[in-house]
Amino acid sequence: MNRRIDYRKIAPAAFHALIKSEEYMKDSTLDPKLLELIKIRVSQMNGCAFCLNMHTKDARGMGESEERIYLLNAWRDTKLYSDKEKAALEFAEALTNISTDPVSDDHFEKMKALFTEKEIVDLVFAINNINSWNRLNITLS
Repeated sequence: MNRRIDYRKIAPAAFHALIKSEEYMKDSTLDPKLLELIKIRVSQMNGCAFCLNMHTKDARGMGESEERIYLLNAWRDTKLYSDKEKAALEFAEALTNISTDPVSDDHFEKMKALFTEKEIVDLVFAINNINSWNRLNITLS
């Protein structure tokens, strides 16, 4: 891949900080499959082909079904996802589009009913991370 700028070489400390944040997520109580679904959905929204390719492969490696991967951009219209997954996907979309689609109080209360406070914080970090990766790869690759 020809990069516009190799951000890993130009800003290694920043790159390693983002990697460290990803490593933190490995200790989260969140379902790793859910985290991959979020990474795929946010990457779809942002149009990051590199991340879409990587995270669909990772999800398949975890046993995620092709059907659930293919229908992820239409998650609202299918019964393939649990209420908890749908809440997390809605949360991911709201955070990704926070300037136009902020998290409502009603949605936040739904999140609190399905996730612990720690899990909500971890979801925010996970969503921020994939948005950061998307923006780095789209802009600098």
